[in-house]
Amino acid sequence: MTGTTSLTHARVLRSEWHKLWTVRSTWITVVTSAALVLGVGILMGATYTSDGGDSDVDTVILTLYGTQLGGIALAVLGILVTAGEYATGMIRASLTAVPRRLPVLGAKAAVYTATVFTLSFLTALLTFLTAQVFLSDTDQAASLTDDGVLAAVAGNAAGVTLLGVIALGLGAALRSVPGAIGAFVGGVLILPEILGMLPYEVMDTVVRYFPTQAAGALGSATPLPGTASPGAALLALLLWAAAALAVPALLLKRRDV
Repeated sequence: MTGTTSLTHARVLRSEWHKLWTVRSTWITVVTSAALVLGVGILMGATYTSDGGDSDVDTVILTLYGTQLGGIALAVLGILVTAGEYATGMIRASLTAVPRRLPVLGAKAAVYTATVFTLSFLTALLTFLTAQVFLSDTDQAASLTDDGVLAAVAGNAAGVTLLGVIALGLGAALRSVPGAIGAFVGGVLILPEILGMLPYEVMDTVVRYFPTQAAGALGSATPLPGTASPGAALLALLLWAAAALAVPALLLKRRDV
C-alpha cells in the first residue's frame, strides 16, 4: 500500500484472511477441532444405550460433547491470530501498513469470527446428523426439525466462536502465546468452577453468566436448570467478547508495538 487513499477496510480484511489461511497452525487447529467434535460425537452415538442412565441428557449436548475439546483448539487458534504475530514480529509490518492500528484488530476479529462460526456450525451439524444414525432406535433419537434442536446446534457454534473471540482478545492484550493460553485456561475455564464452589448463593447467579457457562446454555435444546436463558447467555457472551477486544484496542492506542 503506497498511501492512505489505497487503504480500505476491504483490503485489510483480505490481508487478514490471507494471513490466517497461509499459516500451518490454522489448518492444524481447525482439523483437530473438527476431528475431536466429530469423533466424540460418533463415539457417544455408537456406545449409547437407552437403559444406560443418560436418557435425561439433552440430545444436542450428548452428541456435541466433543465441543468442549474442539473449542479449546479453536481458542488456541484465536490466540495465535493475535499473539502469534507478536511472537514472530510480523505485527510491526501489519501496523506499519495500517497506521491507525484499530482496523487491524477489527479485521482479525471479523475474519476469525466468520471463519470459526461457519466451520463450527457445519461441524456441529454434521456431527449431530452422524450421531443420530446410531441413536435412531434409542430414546435420544431426534431431528433438526424438533423444537429447539437447530437453534441449539447454531447456539453451540456461537458459543464456541465467542469463546474464541475472548481468547483472541487475550492474545492481543497480553502479546504472549503462553501467557494468553494460561489466562484463558485459568480465567475462563477454571476460575468459574472455583467461584461456583463458594458457599454463597449470589455466586451461583454470577457464575451462570461467565463465558463457559453461558456458552453451555446456548447449546442445549431444552432449558437447563440453574443456567441463564439463551437470550441472556448470548448477551453475556457478547459483552465478554466486546470487553476482551476493548482492552487491546485501548492498549494499541497507548503503547508502542
